[in-house]
Amino acid sequence: MRRRLVPAAVLLPLALLLSACGGSSSASTGGDTDGSGSLTLNVGDQKGGSEAILRAAGELKNLDYKIKWSTFTSGPPLLEAVNAKAVDIGAVGNTPPVFAAGAGSKITAVAAFKGTSKGDAILVPNDSKLTKPEQLKGRSIAVAQGSSANYQLIASLKAAGLGLSDVDVKYLQPADALAAFTAGKVDAWAVWDPYTSQVLQSEQGRILTTGDGITNGLTFQVAAPSALKDKEKAVAIKDYLERLRRATAWVHDHQEEWAKVWAKDTGLPYEVALASVKRTNSTRISVAVDKPLIASEQEIADTFTELGLIPKKVDFGQFVDTRYNGDLPPSTSEAHASEGS
Repeated sequence: MRRRLVPAAVLLPLALLLSACGGSSSASTGGDTDGSGSLTLNVGDQKGGSEAILRAAGELKNLDYKIKWSTFTSGPPLLEAVNAKAVDIGAVGNTPPVFAAGAGSKITAVAAFKGTSKGDAILVPNDSKLTKPEQLKGRSIAVAQGSSANYQLIASLKAAGLGLSDVDVKYLQPADALAAFTAGKVDAWAVWDPYTSQVLQSEQGRILTTGDGITNGLTFQVAAPSALKDKEKAVAIKDYLERLRRATAWVHDHQEEWAKVWAKDTGLPYEVALASVKRTNSTRISVAVDKPLIASEQEIADTFTELGLIPKKVDFGQFVDTRYNGDLPPSTSEAHASEGS
């Protein structure tokens, strides 16, 4: 059966969003944030990402340095820019650092945020006969290769007693996957918010299972080692991270306000933005880059290595710097209580 297509006007803004995860894409140079002093911090961002949330929370005032923003549409090219020293620091999800580490890139995870994984979902069309993950055997599933959804799919299948070889994986980037899903060309789609909220809000599908309790719900700020060795930039990075942590906490009590800003900045419908904020964004808290976190990322790395998707063994502990942990709670802390449905 051919299902109703999502309008192109909805597809396009969603395609601009950072996957938090995977895919190949280029960067565009954004504007600068004025500050005093001669130092410029080069920050990798996404549309509706760090700059937007910092500005909305009032955290871009009284800077002792300037910020030059570069906008990326996915994690891997952002980390390529970090490796090339074109970007000093930037935000990605839980999987791109693992692949970058596997490629021997010069990257260092310096800060982490943890939230619920309820927005990481395997979606099926409303009229699908599938009711549990075990029934995915032999079915076609769209997912972005190397993304956090890629790992979530693997982990969800494993929990259901299945492996990647038991399903027909279609490696598609979100815009193509959304089109295939709504046209009935795949049986399921493994993806993350705000795409999850988009499908649910437009009544294009339903959740078969989520990553809640299966994946770690982490996102990272990843810096260039060269920037961390520069004393002035290291101080600026500390200030930047403190501002970002306050801005992330601000979202907890200003969900509707942030959803309006996010919707305007990305072109997302407000209802979709708000649903995503409630389900995912508002649950994030700052956590320490500690041993349990490293072990959790190591598990992801080992999983992809065993599948042959990462060419060699990765020691994720060699790609972190704990200097900015301060008195942050451990990574095993529960996400913020104000989780969405």
